[in-house]
Amino acid sequence: MTALIAGLASYLPLLPPLLALIIAVWTRNVFWALGGAIWASEALILGGNPLLGLLATVERGADVFNSGYSTRVILFCLIIGALIAFMQRSGGVTALVEKLIAARLANTRRKAGLVTAITGIALFMDTNVSLLSTGIMGRPLFERLKMSRERLAYIIDATCAPVSILVLINGWGAYLLGLLANEDVADPLPILAATVPLNFYALLTLLGVFATVISDRTFGPLKRADTAAILKQEEAAAPREDGPAGKARFMALPLAVMVFGTLGLMIWTGNGNMMAGEGAKSVLWAVVLAALVAFIILRLDGWKTDKLIDMGFTGMGELLPAVTVIFLSFALGNSLGVLGTGDVVAKIAEGFPIPFLMPAILFIAAGITSFATGTSWGTYGILVPIALPVAIGLGIPLPLALAAVMGGGVFGDHCSPISDTSIIASFASGSDHLSHIRTQLPYALCGALGAILLYAAAGLIMI
Repeated sequence: MTALIAGLASYLPLLPPLLALIIAVWTRNVFWALGGAIWASEALILGGNPLLGLLATVERGADVFNSGYSTRVILFCLIIGALIAFMQRSGGVTALVEKLIAARLANTRRKAGLVTAITGIALFMDTNVSLLSTGIMGRPLFERLKMSRERLAYIIDATCAPVSILVLINGWGAYLLGLLANEDVADPLPILAATVPLNFYALLTLLGVFATVISDRTFGPLKRADTAAILKQEEAAAPREDGPAGKARFMALPLAVMVFGTLGLMIWTGNGNMMAGEGAKSVLWAVVLAALVAFIILRLDGWKTDKLIDMGFTGMGELLPAVTVIFLSFALGNSLGVLGTGDVVAKIAEGFPIPFLMPAILFIAAGITSFATGTSWGTYGILVPIALPVAIGLGIPLPLALAAVMGGGVFGDHCSPISDTSIIASFASGSDHLSHIRTQLPYALCGALGAILLYAAAGLIMI
């Protein structure tokens, strides 16, 4: 009996993410879900004491700002609120959309979807820049053409991370190269490059995006969201403030500064090597520059300073709920790291006895870990050091094992209500966050099922 209790206790680190999922489904409130999960995690860390867990929850939130990365992401999301307000309320978004439609580049549902997806692919250097740029541009297009915000959230979310994990000339690639080097892999670059054709989930997900865009067909909850959008067309942009007439450059110039500024700053912070650049710093600096450019060009065009300041703070305020969700997701991820949730999932996968199924098992383990912790990067840090020795011991090609972990991390991110990339995709598109997760889930599961079958087949062939 004692052994049974001890065995069950070893699975307690899985309880907080499961609790978050149950509360989210039951209450449809992501704040309660994340807060309850943090409380449960902290209580478990402190031996099951709920009162001490509550106090520790407050401290865990404060500790988020001890991380430069987390603090920069939170600041980035606040400042992007001001930037979005400058572009929308000045009429810049509407003016640029009119130009795209007049040029027949986005005058149909298929063209609007293609422009959005291709833009997301082109901005592979950083997922946050990709999500926000394509979301800001695509939202008025989709609403003008009576396509749902959930469809836009799916397209940008299912494009940015899969492309980033395939192209790898970015921070993701540098991070994975570092993990491989830490495991004493002699020549990590060819191994990482060889993962591209083996990253089945990322490839299938991109195929699904373009199939959806070209066919203009959706299924499941996303189809119902599309039907609702057709029945009730919403405004294409936020109400325009009183001021000089809107111009396309009010959106185009700041957006260009954000995108190309991020690229240039990553090259600069990486001493000429973009893969070695500091992504979080580069994105934050670029967004600050973009907001400053937007402020200046609007001021030069006749907008009053007081009006612009009020506009910027209003935009920040509108994003406070989304920023709060990101803050809570960071706190929960840190708490689960201390609790050891990822390690429990990894140990479950490590003990699987059938060698040819191990790539599929690694994919599933990475998906569960990413889902439970809300971070693919954290998943890679947990599972790559486990996957490589397991692969060597079982005779699995290293690129196959690594690709399974990489794809599984992205899959878990797509399904997790506490994933920061999914949260950003939701507010960039203007979609309710839980609605985005619910409508994207069938597509993610289809891609995951295909990937699992392909990894099982690859295991039979390559081992």
